[in-house]
Amino acid sequence: MKQRFTALSLKAALLVTASMAGTAFAQDATDTLPAHPRFEVLAPRPATKDQTPATPLTTWNGTFTYQSKTYKYNMVGTTPSTGTTTKVPVFIIPIALQYKSGTTTTTFTPATKQTNGASAVANTINSPIFKDMDWIAGDGVTDLGTTQFEDAFQRGNFWGQVSAAPGYHVLLGAPKVLPVQTYVVPAADGSVGNEFGVKVGMADINWFDSTIIQPLLTKYKAQITPTTLPIFMTYDVYLTEGGCCIGGYHSATGIQAYSMFTYVKLVSPGAFSQDVSALSHEVGEWLDDPLVVNAGGNLIDSKCAQINGSDILEVGDPEEVDANYGDFPYTFNGFTYHLQDLVYLEYFGAANTTSVSGEMTFHNNPFGLTVCSNGG
Repeated sequence: MKQRFTALSLKAALLVTASMAGTAFAQDATDTLPAHPRFEVLAPRPATKDQTPATPLTTWNGTFTYQSKTYKYNMVGTTPSTGTTTKVPVFIIPIALQYKSGTTTTTFTPATKQTNGASAVANTINSPIFKDMDWIAGDGVTDLGTTQFEDAFQRGNFWGQVSAAPGYHVLLGAPKVLPVQTYVVPAADGSVGNEFGVKVGMADINWFDSTIIQPLLTKYKAQITPTTLPIFMTYDVYLTEGGCCIGGYHSATGIQAYSMFTYVKLVSPGAFSQDVSALSHEVGEWLDDPLVVNAGGNLIDSKCAQINGSDILEVGDPEEVDANYGDFPYTFNGFTYHLQDLVYLEYFGAANTTSVSGEMTFHNNPFGLTVCSNGG
């Protein structure tokens, strides 16, 4: 099924983040506001003595020049001009969170059935994140190929090279789903509430990472190696840091990259992080900055990063500020998925010959086009 993008307007709002040292998360300037939709990036942790040496994730290094200054970046896969394919094994680790109040226990689990009768996990696996569709670029003409969403994004990102080397792909393997992991959220670290019209659990992001993700990376280290992408999945849960609501984040422990996202049930109007929207955001940022070496101001003085306060290659953040959170709906296999728009390298100052038709975002979204001019 061919998908043609229709541009949506975005608010001219700015998302301002600041990098924090050590293991702190980027803080949003409006962090204390209730129900403020956002994503985070966790500063990479150093390697630990428990890590088993392994072949690292396949990555490549690139540069571009903006206003006579050269900027470096590291991305998953091989150089696009080689025309080669990289396939990364994926693990999905479903996390069920429980909240106890007196004799009542409320559980939010990714095993929950959705409107189509499938679980949230099954819908994730059957989404365009992992399944192939035919993608037409935002110019309405260029066929980016029949492939996965993130791969289509990256092909469009480097179309100046990929058009002459069409064998280039960065693909995600069919996910291996690990057993559901269930945790009770201490009252001091979370509660049940209602955000965006959805009954949700909330949990402190620092508690979540240190209590759940880090121990699970160690528990499953025989399977989850640096050559793989582990994705931790919650359901109807938002993380918090001074306020709600964080839909997901990505980081690395040593050379082990990982992502976390929440799957929020379909409601009308759409809720923040609805179905795989947060996943599309976080995998896109993992793809362009797997070990979190590009974030934290590497390009903070470049064109659009300076204007919008965006870290280099946090490619989902600039598009999340719309009333629809930058989401574009796609009906696929009988279910309507919501994929978040992602910005191209031009947004950060690369020449307009880099991406397909010199566009700034995957969906050729007017927000990116009006805020910034193309790099030279």
